[in-house]
Amino acid sequence: MNLSAVGGGRRPAGRWGRGVAAVLAGALPVLAYPAPSLWWFAYVALVPWILLARSAPTGRRAAYDGWLGGLGFMLAVHHWLLPSLHVFTFVLAALLGALWAPWAWLVHRFLGGAPSPRRAALALVVLPCGWLVPELVRSWQGLGGPWGLLGSTQWQVAPALRLASVGGVWLLSLLVVAVNVAVAALVAERRARVPALAALVATAAAASAAWAWAPRPDTGARVRVAVVQPGVVDGAGAPERRFAREEALTRRLAGQDVDLVVWGESSVGYDLADRPDLAGRLAALSREVGADLLVNVDARRSDRPGIYKSSVLVGPRGPTGDRYDKMRLVPFGEYVPARSLLGWATSVGKAAGEDRMRGTGQVLMDVGHGLRVGPMVCFESAFPDMSRQLARDGAGLLVAQSSTSTFQGSWAPAQHASLAALRAAETGRPMVHATLTGVSVVHGPDGARIGSPLGTDASASTVYEVPTAGGTTLYARFGDWAVRAALLVLAAVAAAGTVRRLRARARLRRQDARSPRVPPVRTVHGSPVRPGR
Repeated sequence: MNLSAVGGGRRPAGRWGRGVAAVLAGALPVLAYPAPSLWWFAYVALVPWILLARSAPTGRRAAYDGWLGGLGFMLAVHHWLLPSLHVFTFVLAALLGALWAPWAWLVHRFLGGAPSPRRAALALVVLPCGWLVPELVRSWQGLGGPWGLLGSTQWQVAPALRLASVGGVWLLSLLVVAVNVAVAALVAERRARVPALAALVATAAAASAAWAWAPRPDTGARVRVAVVQPGVVDGAGAPERRFAREEALTRRLAGQDVDLVVWGESSVGYDLADRPDLAGRLAALSREVGADLLVNVDARRSDRPGIYKSSVLVGPRGPTGDRYDKMRLVPFGEYVPARSLLGWATSVGKAAGEDRMRGTGQVLMDVGHGLRVGPMVCFESAFPDMSRQLARDGAGLLVAQSSTSTFQGSWAPAQHASLAALRAAETGRPMVHATLTGVSVVHGPDGARIGSPLGTDASASTVYEVPTAGGTTLYARFGDWAVRAALLVLAAVAAAGTVRRLRARARLRRQDARSPRVPPVRTVHGSPVRPGR
């Protein structure tokens, strides 16, 4: 795409050409996510999309470009769902893509035409705030959750992780969009270059100040956490064979002075109350290794109706009674929203044939050595509020048990694993991301990776030296303040615009009242007749 042509107002020929350009422009940021992980590209990836919306002939067309760009963005970031949901992936992308229509309208409103320096300066504040609205709305679990937030592209950048400890992934999204808007203003309009340069300098200064000022986690004693990843186990009798593989890998940990052993999601395919033989084997493993086992049971419960996914702690005497039932389920993967209306999705893809049941609250588990573990299951690690609440409740170690085996060979495992770095940095607590088939990884309280990850081709058990941490990050203390600030900015801009319109209408009414009224001219048989004649 010719950026100068778009920025200068020349539009791609025809509606179809412009529509395709919008979809492609919206898809560009996917290169900044894992697996490509071109984190630096995130700071310019939105520029073509911004320039396209800016050059739209009308605000309505800009909103349409925003919708098409959002469709391209959602398809690109979630393309690995295509084998599972097929055509329904396009339906979801089209629905969620509409969330970016108002943002593109704002782009046209503040950067369209020849923006004044004042309007360009406002754009550098309003547009990043406007971007957070679709991110916030789609973060609702019923719409797929906060997977692929723009700020999550910075998961491997140490200074960015420090900023995440201040304002979470939301602050990183604001930063990335602000840089993109400044770059677009530099490219598109000469009169906007001064405020754009000033914004870049101010952003760099503010980010540097926050980086230097943000408190660092106080690291303490180290604990030895083992991750058991069995690898791909398919075919008949897979649950039994997977259990046996996990059992053999766990035995290798004997004598390694381990404090906790973590298995992945759905690592146990039977309710332990119904299978005392499996519970006994797990207890024997705990005694042999000298540590508790945190396993994950994916089975129909014997004490209540329905299928649950549950983190279960097993000690030398069997299950300890500590159990966490997954609360936030994957739409279509673990339940079908409005099944009576959307149940047809099961006939065109791999949507859940039966809805899983939800847990009612988060749980902390004591595993000895003064360590309290906060478990999460699968895509719950994408929700910043869940890890934040666990940290505030006193968790010293965050653990996410996942599978991702459905998406082997795609970018999904790497995307999922990268979220652990953000959750660790946000909360100042180390995090273990343990999977069945990779990528399994451990991050320290500052978000830095510890040791080597277990890739999707690994079947192994590995011990990680994990530093514990104390203290509270600013994000853990104040939560989503960046989102609230962005919404206040948008509300203030909307209020100011409303006041201006009301004043303009009042001014027009006053002008109409002061202007002399000329009596209307009547016609009789085609001849003008003045009043009074």
